[in-house]
Amino acid sequence: MCGIVGLHLRDATLCPRLGELLTGMLDQMCDRGPDSAGMAVYGDPVWSPPGHTTVSVLDSPLPAAELAASLSAATGAPIEAHDLDPTVVLHGPVAHEPLVAAVRAAVPAARVIGFGSELTVLKGVGNPTELAHRFGLPAAQGWQGVAHTRMATESAVTAEGSHPFSVGPGQCLVHNGSFSNHMSIRHELRRAGVEFDSENDTEVGARFVAQQLAAGADLEKALLLLNEVFDGFYTLLVSTADSFAVVRDAISCKPAIVAETDRWVAMASEYRALAELPGVADARIFEPEPEEVYLWRRPQ
Repeated sequence: MCGIVGLHLRDATLCPRLGELLTGMLDQMCDRGPDSAGMAVYGDPVWSPPGHTTVSVLDSPLPAAELAASLSAATGAPIEAHDLDPTVVLHGPVAHEPLVAAVRAAVPAARVIGFGSELTVLKGVGNPTELAHRFGLPAAQGWQGVAHTRMATESAVTAEGSHPFSVGPGQCLVHNGSFSNHMSIRHELRRAGVEFDSENDTEVGARFVAQQLAAGADLEKALLLLNEVFDGFYTLLVSTADSFAVVRDAISCKPAIVAETDRWVAMASEYRALAELPGVADARIFEPEPEEVYLWRRPQ
């Protein structure tokens, strides 16, 4: 049993409150996943300044300032670091490919847990609300965020195993449930050259979606294909640099609720995580249907 929350803002006047609202939602899901937690924020001006690529790194053996200095020398660009232990958030005016490559060369034992022009990913072990406050999530700004509270069932309790899994540029996937055939799909993806960072079944779903997107599928098509290929009981929330999507398996025994207003779209495992959102009394509230992809895009 895990808890999922996500918030996609349509009203720019709410962007300064993204972290505050997401923290309140996450707090309501602590009892569904007390082991560990992860969260992703799109568009925070401190963690992801305009014109910068952000890379989130877990368990760096180098101190944040030393890592930033090493990456600045390697990339020729000024790289800044935020130490949000156990995550280091790095950003600079450079494309994601050379920055990710420089991180992996500088600290090969660390894990890149997110990258993109607007995406910051944070993970840790412990009480989800305490982690959110330690990371400074309530003060974060942005236009979209997702978070997950984890009760480990398929792998060990580690920050690395917590969600979201972010394996493509600007992409995140959070998951409540389990994939029963993830090992066979993992083997197929490995034969196609896909590398894995963990034994978590959720990473298999994230790698599958990333592979489909890289091959040219849009997010809706990628999630429809996932429904065809993956067995199990699951609810997924998937976000990209311009989209926010929800999908469930054919049985849909894992809970999910969506609320939508002119100002925002929100999804959670239970309604109590949505109850304090502004204007929720006037929201259209519904339970996602089995195997149907619900997708919202960022206004251009």
